[in-house]
Amino acid sequence: MSPANHLPTSDHGGSLDLAGIGIGPFNLSLAAQLDSTPTLHARFFERRPCFEWHPGMMLPDVELQSSFLKDLVTSTNPTSRWSFVAYLVAHKRLFTFLNARYDAVPRREFARYFEWVADSLANLTFGTDIREISHDGRDFVLTTNGGRHRARNIALGVGASPSLPTWALSLQGDRCFHCSEAVDRLPHITSDRIVVIGGGQSGGEIVQHLLSRDQLPNSLKWISRRHNFEPMNDTPFSNQVFSPEYIDAFRQLNDERKHAALGTHILTSDGLSLSTINAIYRRLYTLRHIEARNPDVELLPNRDVIQVDRVQDGFRLIIRNGFDGGIEICFADVLVLATGYKFKLPDAIAPLQDRIALDRNHRLVLADDYSATWDGPRENRIFALNAGRYSHGIADSQLSLMAWRSAVIVNALLGRNHFELGLPQPVVRWGSAFRHSSEAMSL
Repeated sequence: MSPANHLPTSDHGGSLDLAGIGIGPFNLSLAAQLDSTPTLHARFFERRPCFEWHPGMMLPDVELQSSFLKDLVTSTNPTSRWSFVAYLVAHKRLFTFLNARYDAVPRREFARYFEWVADSLANLTFGTDIREISHDGRDFVLTTNGGRHRARNIALGVGASPSLPTWALSLQGDRCFHCSEAVDRLPHITSDRIVVIGGGQSGGEIVQHLLSRDQLPNSLKWISRRHNFEPMNDTPFSNQVFSPEYIDAFRQLNDERKHAALGTHILTSDGLSLSTINAIYRRLYTLRHIEARNPDVELLPNRDVIQVDRVQDGFRLIIRNGFDGGIEICFADVLVLATGYKFKLPDAIAPLQDRIALDRNHRLVLADDYSATWDGPRENRIFALNAGRYSHGIADSQLSLMAWRSAVIVNALLGRNHFELGLPQPVVRWGSAFRHSSEAMSL
């Protein structure tokens, strides 16, 4: 880690313009964009000793699901020294990377890019646990494991928390775990009966990994609520939802229409990559028809797990089949839950929690600039990254628009357009052409 990543732990007399809570890709992007604005004094804090990006899901051969140009900075700041291309040049492998002609960048390579930026930026501090965030009427006050810091604004970038079914809360352990723990847990699981729950990309990567091992499970079942194991919709028009123009249109919708739009576009963000689908199908073909191993593998779409009980050393699952309405029972030694993630306010912000506005679904109310509505001074803002799926659209939790969102926040902090964020003419017109016109009102 760079020496610049360390700060004295005494109470600072001056206030930061921005304090970032957590250093994942989203706050790392904000830190990289702020590196081009020397007039702003910002610092980002992370309790872990170094940068890590989903280490529990960094299985062999996993791939990035978006273009490498959708990195920390490029979409709004292409000359930045913190781009993925700059990383390749710095490590003298740009031409080798280009010659490899990856259809999708290895996720481990992108993780190393993030680590390189995190080790190089001077405005990051690791090994610092933010234990409490309060407000003294003028500034936010951050109490850490080694001191206090004052900041006029804060940016919450702690990442999403694993989302678990209610029935799983009392079953968690070595034999029932979220896929975010896969790298640590799976090596200790060999010939057991394994059930993977969740039909998205994470579930597919777990299944692909289990089928690629020399020692196959005694049985493997892959359960999904979706009506089939479907590919991510990666066509050009579908990918328009990952554009600033779409966010602008989405922001104009009422809550009901936003919810409907999110459902319509779910496979643009949470489908299976074609490479994962093909790898699983081809592996099953090889096992059954070329190697004649006849593994006990079942793919079970359109199923809803409605109850799980612990029986002896394993589990009994009661499943509703949405295809024919039947009820099925299966048994497992291990449950892997690829059941997604959800935004959660960090515990440290508890002193301010009652002052932060929530909508009727208990979600943050975010402005266009990603600042949360609260009852404090307007000049003190709480920016929330990865909390805007229901306010800014399906791209909010993805890497695709993180550089653009960071630029929006930097402009808000400066009160001027440091980054040019004017919208181009959209390829797809989402909203009504004359929705606000007097002609429309008279219809």
